[in-house]
Amino acid sequence: MTLSKVMTPETQSLIRFQTAGDSTRAVHAGARRDKPFHALIDPIVQTATYAFDSLEDIQDFLERHEAGEKFDRYEYGRYGNPTVEAVAERIAALEGADDALLFSSGMAAVTTTLLALLGAGAHLVITDDIYRRTREFTNDFLKRYGVTCSVVPMGDYDALEAAIGPETRIILSETPTNPYLRVLDVERVAEIAHRRGVLTMLDTTFATPINLRPIEYGIDLVVHSATKYLGGHHDLLAGAVVGRTDLLKKIEENMASMGAVLAPQNAYLLGRGLKSLALRVRHQNASGQQVAEYLEGHPAVERVWYPGLASHPDHAVARTQMKGFGGVISFNVRGDLESTARFIDRLQIPYTTPSLGGTESLVVQPALMSYHHLTAEERAAIGIEDNLVRFALGIEDPADIIADLEQALAGVA
Repeated sequence: MTLSKVMTPETQSLIRFQTAGDSTRAVHAGARRDKPFHALIDPIVQTATYAFDSLEDIQDFLERHEAGEKFDRYEYGRYGNPTVEAVAERIAALEGADDALLFSSGMAAVTTTLLALLGAGAHLVITDDIYRRTREFTNDFLKRYGVTCSVVPMGDYDALEAAIGPETRIILSETPTNPYLRVLDVERVAEIAHRRGVLTMLDTTFATPINLRPIEYGIDLVVHSATKYLGGHHDLLAGAVVGRTDLLKKIEENMASMGAVLAPQNAYLLGRGLKSLALRVRHQNASGQQVAEYLEGHPAVERVWYPGLASHPDHAVARTQMKGFGGVISFNVRGDLESTARFIDRLQIPYTTPSLGGTESLVVQPALMSYHHLTAEERAAIGIEDNLVRFALGIEDPADIIADLEQALAGVA
């Protein structure tokens, strides 16, 4: 094992494990060996502002900051915090990126980034199977500021390239998507974007850096709802943007004005959750495959959406680009809106709630939760069927989950 060390001028013990394994990076990247009071764990630096010893100290700080030097000194909590930066360093190392920025939520990461990189008259391209709040922001909110958006079918790369025009600045997509777990050909999208001079921004919350590192394929920016797998315990809200230093600098300037920064307490929880990320995701990969195969063979299930199954439309590209297929499975039970809801009510292990990526399994019926405000016809128009179920596996034993599914499916007509 080779360890690549990157030292700051002020702290000669900051170690970045760029070439180590996933679990080693998840535990050690961004950590400082000489922590205050000889503590083993990075402390929560709970302060809104930072004191200076003298006017000379302030002038030295400002000069070094304006020169773009990275050093172990802070001015105000909205502009930086050592607890937050240690965790950002760890996420960047996991993604194999220059750096990372942490936000108060995943949506804050998405919106702040788009507002930083788009201006009046700009255009972006998104794929249709994308998180609904992201779609609302790009299609509706950004219109107020003169930004236009084109929506293309997921997996139609000719349509994606055809949508690029002179004012296009960003291609934005997800992989795997929610809820049908469509998988983007990341390498192909990066090639199209680079050839046309367009930035790429990819939300890989469902994949995590354990299963996919898009920057290795040429993607410019990677976004995570760190609330999900990165935190892993359903006890925090956080978001991350990872990528090149030059792009992150622009986003950071906008972030300072908009103020959607991550609090040090949540950064601490996120850092703690990251330490078990590789272990959790590998377990969820294995469980996901086993449960998906079980569901696909059950007579009460119409169809299963899971990239690890040969029946999934993007199975081939998923096998090529992903190290694992994740812990989320979507499937259609044989029944209508009401009978599907009764099936979910019979489940005993998962909690019924809209999230994913944590230690507890969660289940949701999208038609009743995320899209309840739409009519059945409107839901069908965007591909949300009444009998669709999204099951986000936790770290329970897959045999127990299958037994629970078996007893609940026994009641499906």
